[in-house]
Amino acid sequence: MKDEIFDIVDEMDQVIGQRLRCDVHALGLRHRAVHVLVFRQRGELFLQKRSMLKDCSPGLWDSSASGHLDTGEEYDACALREVREEIGLTLSTPPIRLFKLPSSEETGQEFCWVYRAESDGPFVLQVEEIECGDWFSPEEITAWISRNPDDFCSAFKLIWRTFLENKQNRPRRGQWDFTRRA
Repeated sequence: MKDEIFDIVDEMDQVIGQRLRCDVHALGLRHRAVHVLVFRQRGELFLQKRSMLKDCSPGLWDSSASGHLDTGEEYDACALREVREEIGLTLSTPPIRLFKLPSSEETGQEFCWVYRAESDGPFVLQVEEIECGDWFSPEEITAWISRNPDDFCSAFKLIWRTFLENKQNRPRRGQWDFTRRA
Protein backbone atom coordinates (compact mmCIF):
# COMPACT_ATOMS: atom_id res chain seq x y z
CA MET A 1 0.00 0.00 0.00
CA LYS A 2 1.54 3.32 -1.06
CA ASP A 3 2.11 5.89 1.65
CA GLU A 4 -0.08 8.81 0.67
CA ILE A 5 -0.09 12.26 2.23
CA PHE A 6 -3.32 13.30 3.96
CA ASP A 7 -4.53 16.67 5.15
CA ILE A 8 -4.79 16.68 8.93
CA VAL A 9 -7.60 18.77 10.36
CA ASP A 10 -8.63 20.34 13.64
CA GLU A 11 -11.83 19.71 15.62
CA MET A 12 -13.70 22.02 13.19
CA ASP A 13 -12.51 20.05 10.11
CA GLN A 14 -10.18 22.87 9.04
CA VAL A 15 -6.87 21.84 7.45
CA ILE A 16 -3.93 22.46 9.78
CA GLY A 17 -1.21 20.49 8.00
CA GLN A 18 -0.27 17.33 6.14
CA ARG A 19 1.21 14.02 7.24
CA LEU A 20 1.95 10.60 5.78
CA ARG A 21 -0.95 8.13 5.89
CA CYS A 22 0.96 5.81 8.20
CA ASP A 23 1.61 8.67 10.66
CA VAL A 24 -2.00 9.88 10.55
CA HIS A 25 -3.29 6.43 11.47
CA ALA A 26 -0.52 5.57 13.96
CA LEU A 27 -0.89 8.87 15.82
CA GLY A 28 -4.71 8.99 15.63
CA LEU A 29 -4.76 12.37 13.89
CA ARG A 30 -8.01 13.82 12.56
CA HIS A 31 -8.40 13.56 8.80
CA ARG A 32 -11.10 13.31 6.12
CA ALA A 33 -12.95 10.50 4.33
CA VAL A 34 -16.10 9.75 2.36
CA HIS A 35 -18.47 6.80 2.35
CA VAL A 36 -20.89 6.22 -0.53
CA LEU A 37 -23.96 3.99 -0.12
CA VAL A 38 -25.03 2.70 -3.53
CA PHE A 39 -28.62 1.45 -3.69
CA ARG A 40 -30.19 -0.31 -6.61
CA GLN A 41 -33.68 0.44 -7.82
CA ARG A 42 -35.39 -2.17 -5.66
CA GLY A 43 -33.83 -0.72 -2.51
CA GLU A 44 -30.96 -3.09 -1.81
CA LEU A 45 -27.59 -1.71 -0.75
CA PHE A 46 -24.31 -2.85 -2.29
CA LEU A 47 -21.75 -3.70 0.41
CA GLN A 48 -18.10 -4.50 -0.15
CA LYS A 49 -15.91 -6.88 1.80
CA ARG A 50 -12.55 -5.19 2.25
CA SER A 51 -9.45 -6.90 0.91
CA MET A 52 -7.19 -8.71 3.36
CA LEU A 53 -4.42 -6.43 2.01
CA LYS A 54 -5.99 -3.32 3.59
CA ASP A 55 -4.09 -1.72 6.48
CA CYS A 56 -7.30 -0.92 8.38
CA SER A 57 -10.20 -3.34 8.92
CA PRO A 58 -9.07 -6.04 6.45
CA GLY A 59 -11.74 -8.62 5.60
CA LEU A 60 -14.61 -6.63 7.12
CA TRP A 61 -17.80 -5.50 5.37
CA ASP A 62 -18.09 -1.80 4.60
CA SER A 63 -19.93 0.85 2.59
CA SER A 64 -20.27 0.44 -1.17
CA ALA A 65 -17.22 2.66 -1.66
CA SER A 66 -15.14 4.68 0.77
CA GLY A 67 -11.82 6.37 1.00
CA HIS A 68 -9.64 9.19 2.22
CA LEU A 69 -9.51 12.61 0.62
CA ASP A 70 -6.27 13.41 -1.17
CA THR A 71 -4.40 16.50 0.02
CA GLY A 72 -6.38 19.54 -1.15
CA GLU A 73 -9.29 17.45 -2.46
CA GLU A 74 -12.92 18.36 -1.72
CA TYR A 75 -15.39 15.84 -0.30
CA ASP A 76 -17.61 15.73 -3.42
CA ALA A 77 -14.63 15.16 -5.74
CA CYS A 78 -13.44 12.32 -3.51
CA ALA A 79 -16.89 10.66 -3.57
CA LEU A 80 -16.84 10.71 -7.38
CA ARG A 81 -13.28 9.35 -7.48
CA GLU A 82 -13.88 6.57 -4.93
CA VAL A 83 -16.95 5.07 -6.64
CA ARG A 84 -15.07 5.14 -9.96
CA GLU A 85 -11.86 3.61 -8.55
CA GLU A 86 -13.38 1.01 -6.21
CA ILE A 87 -16.47 -0.22 -8.03
CA GLY A 88 -16.10 1.21 -11.54
CA LEU A 89 -19.17 3.45 -11.27
CA THR A 90 -18.81 6.71 -13.21
CA LEU A 91 -21.20 9.41 -12.05
CA SER A 92 -21.71 12.70 -13.92
CA THR A 93 -22.52 14.63 -10.74
CA PRO A 94 -21.62 14.07 -7.08
CA PRO A 95 -23.92 11.69 -5.24
CA ILE A 96 -26.47 13.03 -2.76
CA ARG A 97 -25.00 14.17 0.56
CA LEU A 98 -26.84 12.48 3.43
CA PHE A 99 -24.98 13.52 6.59
CA LYS A 100 -21.55 14.26 8.00
CA LEU A 101 -20.05 12.35 10.91
CA PRO A 102 -17.64 14.08 13.27
CA SER A 103 -14.23 12.54 13.84
CA SER A 104 -14.37 9.93 16.58
CA GLU A 105 -12.81 6.66 17.66
CA GLU A 106 -15.51 4.79 15.70
CA THR A 107 -14.53 6.54 12.46
CA GLY A 108 -10.78 6.21 13.06
CA GLN A 109 -10.62 9.99 13.69
CA GLU A 110 -12.09 10.68 10.25
CA PHE A 111 -14.60 13.40 9.50
CA CYS A 112 -16.88 11.47 7.11
CA TRP A 113 -19.36 12.77 4.61
CA VAL A 114 -21.81 10.00 3.78
CA TYR A 115 -23.41 9.99 0.34
CA ARG A 116 -26.15 8.07 -1.45
CA ALA A 117 -26.04 7.03 -5.10
CA GLU A 118 -28.29 4.87 -7.24
CA SER A 119 -27.09 2.23 -9.66
CA ASP A 120 -28.07 -1.31 -10.55
CA GLY A 121 -24.47 -2.13 -11.51
CA PRO A 122 -22.85 -4.30 -12.62
CA PHE A 123 -19.67 -3.16 -10.91
CA VAL A 124 -16.00 -3.77 -11.65
CA LEU A 125 -14.34 -4.23 -8.25
CA GLN A 126 -10.82 -3.01 -7.60
CA VAL A 127 -9.18 -6.23 -6.39
CA GLU A 128 -6.51 -4.45 -4.32
CA GLU A 129 -9.27 -2.81 -2.28
CA ILE A 130 -12.22 -5.21 -2.37
CA GLU A 131 -12.39 -8.98 -1.90
CA CYS A 132 -16.02 -9.22 -3.01
CA GLY A 133 -19.36 -7.45 -2.80
CA ASP A 134 -23.06 -8.14 -2.90
CA TRP A 135 -26.53 -6.60 -2.59
CA PHE A 136 -28.43 -6.74 0.72
CA SER A 137 -31.81 -5.44 1.81
CA PRO A 138 -31.76 -2.90 4.66
CA GLU A 139 -33.52 -5.46 6.85
CA GLU A 140 -30.83 -8.07 6.12
CA ILE A 141 -28.07 -5.59 6.99
CA THR A 142 -29.71 -4.57 10.26
CA ALA A 143 -30.22 -8.21 11.30
CA TRP A 144 -26.66 -9.17 10.28
CA ILE A 145 -25.13 -6.31 12.28
CA SER A 146 -27.23 -7.33 15.26
CA ARG A 147 -26.12 -10.99 14.98
CA ASN A 148 -22.47 -10.50 14.01
CA PRO A 149 -21.30 -6.92 14.59
CA ASP A 150 -17.65 -7.93 14.27
CA ASP A 151 -18.20 -8.68 10.56
CA PHE A 152 -18.40 -4.91 9.89
CA CYS A 153 -16.09 -1.92 10.03
CA SER A 154 -16.84 0.27 13.05
CA ALA A 155 -17.42 3.32 10.83
CA PHE A 156 -19.99 1.42 8.76
CA LYS A 157 -21.91 0.37 11.89
CA LEU A 158 -22.07 4.03 12.95
CA ILE A 159 -23.07 5.09 9.43
CA TRP A 160 -25.85 2.47 9.30
CA ARG A 161 -27.16 3.43 12.74
CA THR A 162 -27.16 7.12 11.77
CA PHE A 163 -28.73 6.37 8.40
CA LEU A 164 -31.62 4.48 10.00
CA GLU A 165 -32.14 7.17 12.67
CA ASN A 166 -32.22 9.98 10.11
CA LYS A 167 -35.89 10.70 9.40
CA GLN A 168 -35.32 11.60 5.73
CA ASN A 169 -33.87 8.15 5.08
CA ARG A 170 -36.67 6.14 6.65
CA PRO A 171 -38.94 4.14 4.37
CA ARG A 172 -42.34 5.53 3.53
CA ARG A 173 -45.42 3.31 3.63
CA GLY A 174 -43.33 0.23 4.35
CA GLN A 175 -41.18 0.65 1.22
CA TRP A 176 -37.45 1.17 0.95
CA ASP A 177 -37.63 3.58 -1.98
CA PHE A 178 -34.28 5.20 -2.67
CA THR A 179 -35.02 6.18 -6.23
CA ARG A 180 -36.29 9.65 -5.30
CA ARG A 181 -33.72 12.44 -5.23
CA ALA A 182 -33.29 14.38 -1.99
